[in-house]
Amino acid sequence: MTTELPRASVVIIGGGVMGLSAAFHLAEAGYADVVVVEADQLGCGSTSKAAGGVRLQFSDAVNIELALRSMDAWERFGERPGFDVDLRQVGYLFLLTEQSDVDTFERSVAMQNSLGVPSRMISAAEAGALAPLANVDDVLAATICMRDGHANTGAAVEGYAQGARALGVRIITGCPVTAIERDGDAITGVVTAKGRIPTDTVVCAAGPWSRVIGEMAGVDLPVDPVRRPVWFTEPMVDLPHDHPFTIDFSTGFYFHDEGKGLLFGMADPDQPAGFDVELRPDWLEVVGEVAMRRAPKLLDVGIAGGWTGFYETTPDHNGLIGESSSLPRFFYATGFSGHGFLLGPGVGEVIRDLVMRRSPVVDITAFSVDRFSAAEIRPEHNVI
Repeated sequence: MTTELPRASVVIIGGGVMGLSAAFHLAEAGYADVVVVEADQLGCGSTSKAAGGVRLQFSDAVNIELALRSMDAWERFGERPGFDVDLRQVGYLFLLTEQSDVDTFERSVAMQNSLGVPSRMISAAEAGALAPLANVDDVLAATICMRDGHANTGAAVEGYAQGARALGVRIITGCPVTAIERDGDAITGVVTAKGRIPTDTVVCAAGPWSRVIGEMAGVDLPVDPVRRPVWFTEPMVDLPHDHPFTIDFSTGFYFHDEGKGLLFGMADPDQPAGFDVELRPDWLEVVGEVAMRRAPKLLDVGIAGGWTGFYETTPDHNGLIGESSSLPRFFYATGFSGHGFLLGPGVGEVIRDLVMRRSPVVDITAFSVDRFSAAEIRPEHNVI
């Protein structure tokens, strides 16, 4: 017999930054009986495996609006919810070596500026001065935004979790969801390994596991897990102070300072989707060849360690945010294709508004999953 747990006004599935942000914002707005269920430990999914970048430089206007709200929240995180996330606004530097990318980024920067983002196009020489570890000999141009940078992902999870609990949110870890019950077009409960939770509202914030959660509810969420690697070096002698988060856009190779060393990574564009698909065995060697050209000093230090996580990818590399058109009160915030951590605060506000039947702080209509059936995809260009 399934154990019956206390009723919840909303069950949020996923204890990463997205789910916890939604829980915090709902509770802060006075929404009672919010429950977060996490299959393992808080933040152990994509959030803990992220590189921690926070940025405003996007090619999609909705992402820019969400990023602006999120950046405001990251900058005030020490006050609300009240936790130090070690935000380092050292800038995001995109190095461009293809003329077509220069043209695209010029258009993106113009749009960013029109929305209040202080990004700008700069020369290769200025890029080299800002990023002394980067070789810019073949760089045609670059972009920089000094509000961008990186933050501690674990601290963000802990901050939102503490803030949510203080406001009455129940957080249950080690609690995988096994079924979502419905009676016709109405949700009636969520069944977990620790018991059934009666509820009429569900938020799917399960990252790369979202497709499975959607299937439990009869909702198609086209989210696929794709493995992505990250490595970090041993301490580096004379590490430049406040080195920007630097991206070689044509290859996706990136690096930023992490403690006394560097954190770096690069995605294999041919990596197949799947939880059980490993990286190609020589991928670090491929990354090393790119690093030799773009950041040669990185090869002077040893690799201290690394990890692999999963991007939650969608066909157009843009997120899915909204309410199911086939199942009322089933909300989703997933599929952010590598920029979910940085958008967590803003998306949490949007989910709060959707659940509470308020007009969202950002119009996310275009991020509905229904865009795929309507052939109205809106690709995000600035994906690494």
